[in-house]
Amino acid sequence: MAGEEGSKLHVLSEAQGIPLAVAVSGANTHDSQAMKALVRAIPAVRSRRGPRRRRPGKLRADKAYFFADHLAWLRERGIVPRIARPGIESSERLGRHRWKIERSIAWLFGYRRLTVRYERKGSHFLAFLGLAAALTCYKKLAKLTT
Repeated sequence: MAGEEGSKLHVLSEAQGIPLAVAVSGANTHDSQAMKALVRAIPAVRSRRGPRRRRPGKLRADKAYFFADHLAWLRERGIVPRIARPGIESSERLGRHRWKIERSIAWLFGYRRLTVRYERKGSHFLAFLGLAAALTCYKKLAKLTT
């Protein structure tokens, strides 16, 4: 049985859609395998008061991420999981928040270099993805300060 060819982008963003962590995997891997690595990759957030914050308060995800070990792992870290339950919750409820991550992926695909993968090495493609995420963060945060 041959696997699916290509790459899959994984993006973890904050509430406004600004990308915080990005990853690349093979198209034949399940989405849920990238979740823990993405949560660990969130950079520290500097605060005017108190310690730096390294974890989100809530994590929203679609039905593909609903596994008991993921829920327990998130709760151990003090993160409230808001993951749709398969067969119980409809995708319309999650759709109120899902468009933000779809928008941030569209921002990244605005860089033509990422629309088609020309690089043979995954590390090169990940570097371009990280650069696109950094430029997207800069553009969106510069807009907020002006």
